Amino acid sequence: MSIAQQQKRLTPNVTLLLLASIIVSFVAASTAPSPLYGIYQARWHFSPITTTLVFAVYAVAVLASLLTVGKLSDHVGRRPVLLAAIAVEMISLVIFVLAGGVPELVAARIVQGIAAGAATGAAAAGMLDIDRSRGTLANSIAPGIGTGVGALLSALLVQYLPAPTRLVYLVLLVALLIQGIGVVLMPETVTPMAGALRSLRPEIRLPRVVRGPLLAVAPVAFAVWALAGFFAALGPALVRALMNSSIVLGGLSIFVFAVFGSAAVLVLRDRPARTVMLTGIAALVVGMVITLVSVSADSITGFFVGLAFGGVGFGGGFQGSLKTVTPLVEAHERASVLSLLYIISYVGFGLPTVIAGFLVVHGGGLRRTAEEYAVAVLVLAVVALLALRRTGRETRVGAR
Repeated sequence: MSIAQQQKRLTPNVTLLLLASIIVSFVAASTAPSPLYGIYQARWHFSPITTTLVFAVYAVAVLASLLTVGKLSDHVGRRPVLLAAIAVEMISLVIFVLAGGVPELVAARIVQGIAAGAATGAAAAGMLDIDRSRGTLANSIAPGIGTGVGALLSALLVQYLPAPTRLVYLVLLVALLIQGIGVVLMPETVTPMAGALRSLRPEIRLPRVVRGPLLAVAPVAFAVWALAGFFAALGPALVRALMNSSIVLGGLSIFVFAVFGSAAVLVLRDRPARTVMLTGIAALVVGMVITLVSVSADSITGFFVGLAFGGVGFGGGFQGSLKTVTPLVEAHERASVLSLLYIISYVGFGLPTVIAGFLVVHGGGLRRTAEEYAVAVLVLAVVALLALRRTGRETRVGAR
């Protein structure tokens, strides 16, 4: 590369912001349909089970993508993978714009999930390539910001502007186009290496040093993402059940969850990883107890308070997981290790949500399902706490 070409590249700071914004856009695109499911249901007459299945196929597609192309950017570079992922994501948004029924929604979510899986590992690893400390922080904050922005933006556009099932996707298309130009201008953050085709084979390989820590944080990541999945898929409907409200209030429920998650990341950024995770678990427990009481008492105010505590639990739990794992891996291992952590997270994000959708129809309705789901998340939180205590005990014994 010539000196002139190098000078045209984005600076490391701008590149880090660009990569964080890409994760925000991809996550925003994944939550943008949430406030629209009520409109889709009214138009195409499908059940809550279909809603959660449409939601969950995204998680399955993300998992498949992470298992195959999650490690690819370690071999071919971050830029090519990101450019391809942005192009595929834009295709998914076009399918959403043209959707005329459930099959198109499912197709759009599958394509969207494939793109997100490819982009997540590459963008997350790219931020760590530039600055491990700030990259870890950005990796923790970006999903929450994307979740909140996507849901609230979609709700506002649906409520106040024309073309409710199309406009939000067109806005996201423009944002992704701009980010694609940014990727063209950014420097490559990793040295490509051989083995690109071999990396596409689905396999789970971890450096020995990270196996124990990842096993310890897995229950935490699963629990907090299970909570996020429930609120993203069924939260707006639950708000409408508690209070005959506008679509905006349903989108606001996801926004509150996400904002408090991001705030927790900022407040806890300098604390040890174990402290951050314990704080997240504690907030998760408090949030679920408040949610249980609020749903039983038909309290919309209490429900939003529970959402806020749940958001803190999500932010703390996921940030603590990242802070535990990322310092232990080398540059050429980052995408693969982060991809595995996201695989655990998206299993938690998708599987319980599908079960919840089934229970809404066949197990007693939305409110009862919300109560049962809250209890299940409480159980997961206890499992996560026990895993952390055991890991801490083993660490102390090993240090003697």
